[in-house]
Amino acid sequence: ISKSVDEHDETDEQDQFDVLIMDCLDPNDDHPFAKVLYTDDGYVTSLYDALTEDGILVVQVGEASEIDDPADENGSFENRSTMIKMLDEIGFKSIHIYEEPHCEFGAPWTTLIAFKDVDTRKRWYRSSAAVELDLSRRILLTKDGKTSLRYFDGATMKSYQMPSRAFEDNYCHQQDKPEECAEKVRFGNGEEVNVSSAYSPVFERHFA
Repeated sequence: ISKSVDEHDETDEQDQFDVLIMDCLDPNDDHPFAKVLYTDDGYVTSLYDALTEDGILVVQVGEASEIDDPADENGSFENRSTMIKMLDEIGFKSIHIYEEPHCEFGAPWTTLIAFKDVDTRKRWYRSSAAVELDLSRRILLTKDGKTSLRYFDGATMKSYQMPSRAFEDNYCHQQDKPEECAEKVRFGNGEEVNVSSAYSPVFERHFA
């Protein structure tokens, strides 16, 4: 997508996509274009505008956090933090990050999924059995009658639904600590949960 916009514009539905995948530079790459990809308001807005009303944005967002890392906003992944906040402000209703260890980069890598319509994420939370059923209907088998997928099945999808503890702690290390990071909420005191944004690994780990 090459257009640059200063505000939401009316895009012809024929030019919109159900899914957009962005897999270019890592957010922590020391390159000016990396900053544009993850923090430029015009570019990020154009991603939103290029999606249908129930569209999904998929973005690779670099190496997974470790449990003792500072908040992204204070470390080398500041661009990742900025993009998540921009996606929330632009209007994405539900944002998730999952880890994939089979990327052969020497460490688990992460992918961000952003839903424009909160109802669309229902398929994200399907059971392992439901995912397996879909795969059996849609994925061709090999000549030996085995699945052609090496690293994906229903159990893998189930693991994607739960963000790691490291991302929860990273989220709660923010300078302006989200309300749901209070210990009485995270560790169960029957408190009502007020989710701060469309991205909340605390909510996903404890209440989703």
